[in-house]
Amino acid sequence: MNFLAHAFLSFQQEKILVGNFIADFVKGKQINDFEDGIMMGILLHREIDFFTDSHPLVKAGQSYLRPKFGHYSTVITDIFFDYFLIKHWKEFKDIPLKTFIQETFETLDSYEEIFPPRFANMYYWMRKDNWLLAYGSVEGIQSALTGMSKRTKFNSKMEEAHSALVEREEEFDVIFLAFFKELETFAFEKLQEIQQAHGRH
Repeated sequence: MNFLAHAFLSFQQEKILVGNFIADFVKGKQINDFEDGIMMGILLHREIDFFTDSHPLVKAGQSYLRPKFGHYSTVITDIFFDYFLIKHWKEFKDIPLKTFIQETFETLDSYEEIFPPRFANMYYWMRKDNWLLAYGSVEGIQSALTGMSKRTKFNSKMEEAHSALVEREEEFDVIFLAFFKELETFAFEKLQEIQQAHGRH
């Protein structure tokens, strides 16, 4: 899942949110460098990603993309799912999206001193260009995927992937709604498990 989804799946717990955001930039034993709450957010992020990557509904969505985009289909569906989360935001949250995003950035800002360097560099642009909101439009997705395409070593064709969203929006919409409700339940229960395992109830 992409960043807005990880923010949503932090369940209003600020240290879980921070861990959820920095997780991909924390390798191996580096996780032990963080306090318990942030460490649990990192662990939750990894569980969410594993659940997502192995889910048959997600694989079904990626099957539309794989012939053209290969293993980049995983990155593309992550971004597409943020698009649909924004589209259906009011079905999942009472708080307005822009308020949620502003509060997310304010929380992250207060933990900047513990950011891994590579995440800190990326966060500057995430904040400046408001990536959490940008993926709510096809144009925003095209811009993001074009930027990613320029940074890949191979010809990913990701700059063309927004057209697949336009062509198959109905199919991806159905997949997202069915999958994300399962993911929300899974993440909530998994977070409780992680917190109980680390002495938090």
